[in-house]
Amino acid sequence: MANPAIEKTLAFAEFDTTLMSAPKDSPWLDNGAVTGEFNPSYAVLERLLSIPVRSKAVTRSGRFAQGVDAWLAHELRRAGFDADLVWPRPEAPRVLSSDILQLLRKLPERLADEVHESIMAGKAGSTDARILGRAYMKQTDVVMTHWSTGPELLLSTKAMTSSFGKNLANRYEEAYGDAANLRARYPLAAVGFFFVQRATILESEPAAFRRTVDMIRKLRDFGDGFGYTATGLLLVDWDDAAEQPEVKCVHAPVPADIAAPQFLNAMVDEVLKVTPIDLHEAARARRAGEVAPLPGHAVVDEQQDALF
Repeated sequence: MANPAIEKTLAFAEFDTTLMSAPKDSPWLDNGAVTGEFNPSYAVLERLLSIPVRSKAVTRSGRFAQGVDAWLAHELRRAGFDADLVWPRPEAPRVLSSDILQLLRKLPERLADEVHESIMAGKAGSTDARILGRAYMKQTDVVMTHWSTGPELLLSTKAMTSSFGKNLANRYEEAYGDAANLRARYPLAAVGFFFVQRATILESEPAAFRRTVDMIRKLRDFGDGFGYTATGLLLVDWDDAAEQPEVKCVHAPVPADIAAPQFLNAMVDEVLKVTPIDLHEAARARRAGEVAPLPGHAVVDEQQDALF
């Protein structure tokens, strides 16, 4: 019998080579020119999602959705947020306190390797981030957090590649409940919902696509504190008959107000708006159009000084 935890670990490992070689340039620079719109690295997402598609694992074990999670975490690191604070991390273990990572970096190499092996074999590291909401624990797909700040960003993702109309109502109910659950406990956190659908919906179920657009808009906070900080939709497609199918993003049918650039802009801006100016300095610099180096790991002492 397959072990879901092991399968999920192996699935993320399939993405590592692509993520390691992916550019870490600022998303607010386009050929050196400053732009106010987030420029997602769609080519990276296409390469990531092509991996499960080629292995015929679009629905099995959630590997397709994990590719979306890995990409969004990569985009947040491109935005300038500390790599150790954004989960899933770009290497195993995917979910691990930055304090433990700092300790590992200070240990002698041999001892660090032994501790790392113990973490991988035990429960200190994980592939899942389970966050306590107001009413229940929620497995959250992309998270940015530290013990001294609490969760700053909580992002849920969903992928739907078939049976669109049949499943859409259930996704809507789940998403709305999750937003209320998380925002009630973390009112200052940026809480987002990102939906990826296969573009076949446009021809096979156009009414379901119209409902999807409406759903994405209605899941947002209308000022009552119950909806999401930001929501986004992305369409992708591929040729099932191809020997080595390549996933491609399909942009034109998605309205700009629910597309990926506005979603990532809104999530980043919300985090920066509600935190002290001396936190997330690299992200602030990049957002302002500067060529700021990415932080290598969490600087806990500076965070504590800023908070206290």
